Amino acid sequence: MKRREFITLLALAWPLAARAQQAMRRVAVVLGFAHGDQEGQIRLAAFIETLARLGWSDGGNVRLNIHWAGGNVANYKAAAMEVIAASPEVIAAMTNPFVAQLQPLTKTIPIVFTQVSDSVDAGFVRNIARPGGNITGFENFQPQIGGKWLGLLKEAAPAVTRVAIVLQPGNSSLAALRQAIETAAPTLGVQTTALEVRDAAEIEHGIAAFAEQSNGGLIVLANPVTIRNRDLIIVLAARYRLPAVYMIRFFATSGD
Repeated sequence: MKRREFITLLALAWPLAARAQQAMRRVAVVLGFAHGDQEGQIRLAAFIETLARLGWSDGGNVRLNIHWAGGNVANYKAAAMEVIAASPEVIAAMTNPFVAQLQPLTKTIPIVFTQVSDSVDAGFVRNIARPGGNITGFENFQPQIGGKWLGLLKEAAPAVTRVAIVLQPGNSSLAALRQAIETAAPTLGVQTTALEVRDAAEIEHGIAAFAEQSNGGLIVLANPVTIRNRDLIIVLAARYRLPAVYMIRFFATSGD
């Protein structure tokens, strides 16, 4: 699904009854980017533009409270509490880690998520068709696609026999994707390594060490650390001539 279509669906998820009222509505918008990140700014602008097209004007009949979650998961709990304390009428939130922090804090404020993987296994919804509770939204991926990413990498670079899965440790939302990659690896003649990174220094050191041996490639999973440092990862992949598959399109376009 294209980004603009995705944002349009998010805006349309707002209850019709609420749209019929002209009083100022309070909406919290949580983006999984650092403030000033170009991709985050593009997504926010698309969201605001779509709301305006549907009759919702920021500062007119709706007040948007924008939160930039950035890449430091350690700060997510405090940020989630700040969002709830402002008593919004609906929350638009990105990423598994942030939705996981919001979930126990409210059972009444509607939460509409985006950029989330495997929302059923994460415990956000009962099922996609009938989510139940106060949380619903749009998934980016099902875990099985992890094996397809590895197949795509092998097809594009047949010489690859070693693949580093670049991810943030402790991010449970990526566990099923990692497992799917590792399960597919033996049938493709590939040995996988989990390259767990917490900051730019670990990314640089880890990729450099992995590249010391030949026939390597990367699969970069999207999480706060890799999103914040995507330009660095792209530079390192080019420097060490490592073919790479990225989980989300804006990783690749950042290298244009």
